[in-house]
Amino acid sequence: MPRPQSAHLMASPDDVEAQFYEALREADIGKLMAVWSDDDDIVCVHPGGPRTIGAQAIRRSFEAIFERGGIPVRPEQVRRTLALDTAVHSVVETVTIRSTEGAQRAHVVATNVYLKTALGWRMVAHHASPGSASEPPEPADAPTTLH
Repeated sequence: MPRPQSAHLMASPDDVEAQFYEALREADIGKLMAVWSDDDDIVCVHPGGPRTIGAQAIRRSFEAIFERGGIPVRPEQVRRTLALDTAVHSVVETVTIRSTEGAQRAHVVATNVYLKTALGWRMVAHHASPGSASEPPEPADAPTTLH
């Protein structure tokens, strides 16, 4: 699948993540698909949904979501692991939902996996699961290694 015109060299996993969440807020399918790797085995799991594999299936899933407009989401509490050409980000996504009771916040726990390619960093996996209704506490900064 040819890379969309909006693609540019993304110098870091943080660049990819910023564009991913911007595309979600704007319901911009071209910008969203530009963050994904060209690999046939890219994978996306939406909260409560099945595993979606491949660019065409991922695109269709987001097109269906974007029919309702953009997603008012902000990544928070990002925890980063970087090893050679792979990065894993654990993220708490805060989504603002408008209802008759006013604006309410919901949380989604997500893992984003990035791979460094010839075109820069690209997303290879996004796995999101429902979080709690209240904001989860930030983990303590104390070391957790047992040995």
